[in-house]
Amino acid sequence: MAEQTAPPESTGAPGAISAGPPGPAAEVQPEKPDAAVVRDALGVGIAVGLSGFAFGVTSAGSGLSLLQTCVLSLLVFTGASQFALVGALAAGGNPYTAAAGAFFLGVRNAFYGLRLSQLLALPRAVRPFAAHWVIDETTAVTLPQPTRRAARIGFTVTGLTLYVLWNLTTLVGALGAEALGDTDAWGLDAASPAVFLALLAPMLKSTTERVTAGVAVLLALTLLPVLPAGVPVLLSALAAPVVLFLMGRAKRGPETEDDAVTQRKKGGRRS
Repeated sequence: MAEQTAPPESTGAPGAISAGPPGPAAEVQPEKPDAAVVRDALGVGIAVGLSGFAFGVTSAGSGLSLLQTCVLSLLVFTGASQFALVGALAAGGNPYTAAAGAFFLGVRNAFYGLRLSQLLALPRAVRPFAAHWVIDETTAVTLPQPTRRAARIGFTVTGLTLYVLWNLTTLVGALGAEALGDTDAWGLDAASPAVFLALLAPMLKSTTERVTAGVAVLLALTLLPVLPAGVPVLLSALAAPVVLFLMGRAKRGPETEDDAVTQRKKGGRRS
């Protein structure tokens, strides 16, 4: 009878997120204290949640009722899409076109969900409710976490804090819109994009990431005057494959020249 061999013990941290089975060369990321995760999540949730006031004011200034404004925050709950919708309506755009632009802008959250579903591995019964919280901010807090436990804490605390504050401040902003007068003069519609850029900027560490972000900004600004709201942002995502392709060709260029020189040398020795 063949001798049975016990499987090797896992050396990974409990709940660690890894791409495959642990090996001798596998890197084990240190666990992050729960308190630190909660602190970071609360910081993002509170900072961004308060900007719901800007949406409430902007929405009321564009002609939406108090009920319509609050329902948008409760059911849509993605700031960029909400601002795109009310901005298009305020500019006199067709409601269907405005809704289509907001929808396409919100499609990015579906791609976030593909990645977060692997990291969080939530029970099936919870996933439909968690999907409502898959937005820029919860993704930004969840992805850097070293373990699944930390990722779940970061996602939950950020989502809950942001959802509650965003809806409360939306209500306050809509109620206080009349006291502010001309809402366009305050530039409040820029609050949500500014917060997103503040979250994104520290994550651009390599040259490739900075170049991609710069090209995306140029694409969005160029297409903004000629396309419906939300579409320029989606098309700016084309910056990523374009930059990667060009940088890949730039790297392959010197290697191809070296290979050609090597082949010529080999050919010369054979002759």
